[in-house]
Amino acid sequence: MNEHYYKLLNETVLVHLLWLIPLLILIFLYAGLRRNTLLRRIAGERMLQRVMSELSRRKRFIKALLLVVAVALGVFALSRPAWNPQEIVKNQQGRDVVFLLDVSRSMQAEDLRPSRLEAAKIAIAETINSIEGDRVGLVAFAGNAKILCPLTIDYSFFKTALDEAGAESVDVGGTMLSDAMRKAVNDLLTNSEAENKDIIIITDGGDEDEADDKFALVAAREAAEQGIRIITIGIGDETTGKKIPYTDSNGVKQYLQYQGKAVVSKLNAPLLRRIAKATPGGAYVNVGTSAFDFPSIYTELVGMAAKSDLGESKVVMYSEGFVYALLAALVLLIIEFMLSERRGKDSGRSNGAK
Repeated sequence: MNEHYYKLLNETVLVHLLWLIPLLILIFLYAGLRRNTLLRRIAGERMLQRVMSELSRRKRFIKALLLVVAVALGVFALSRPAWNPQEIVKNQQGRDVVFLLDVSRSMQAEDLRPSRLEAAKIAIAETINSIEGDRVGLVAFAGNAKILCPLTIDYSFFKTALDEAGAESVDVGGTMLSDAMRKAVNDLLTNSEAENKDIIIITDGGDEDEADDKFALVAAREAAEQGIRIITIGIGDETTGKKIPYTDSNGVKQYLQYQGKAVVSKLNAPLLRRIAKATPGGAYVNVGTSAFDFPSIYTELVGMAAKSDLGESKVVMYSEGFVYALLAALVLLIIEFMLSERRGKDSGRSNGAK
């Protein structure tokens, strides 16, 4: 690659924060006018002239300029200036892991904060930050299933897809685990050359329904026939359950009702246990309503398991210069802090003599 190639790795920051520069200039101009107006009102024109004679306009301008340039350098540093791209080819070792995320209405229950769904998304995001080598995919499901992220090692892309996951990600309400598992197996894992494959399901299991539960177990056995392991993460209250909130058209929080009674969602733990047990090496983790360390769970169940050769992967590495920009901004801020607006002693004495 061309070693003189320059790039901003986080260009969107520059676009979104560049407005700070003209805003800062306007603030300085307004502050100067406001200060002069207040001094005239309090002390009068003569006192204002005396005060202004002791201050250096040039130094005030330099201090303001130093601040503006320091902020500009800070924004530039956040945009991650980089150069000298180097393409590194390495053998990828890991597992193919598909996360099945339940986005049905019941996942809005608040027995975990801020909700079951948001707690699950936070836990997955924290786990992705600790993953090295595994290819990950994301499927959102409710009454049907949709692939939000194909198998990838681009964890930033995965997290972007995860952020957007919600009830609107799928077209049909309900909880159809069987559809989600078949979607993961048929559309993502069947064509994968990896020997070690996992499906991690994060759900409250939906309502207990004998027919739906039977379909889910059949789908789990189909996955087992292809050597795919299923790990189920049960989330939510298993005993008393929790009401399902929603916001009405007036922006008021309400609770889902059926035939005049509030709908209560419980964790369907028995189904999730049977699904995990139907696959070789499967595991069920009952999170319930407590805070859980998903990265540790992942490390124990997936990170410590056998790895597959996922082939070669190409990664472009850059020499980054954000540190230099930050250091320059810090130096300018120190200079601005130490620089006084008052005139020099000699100038002050000559002005006083007059």
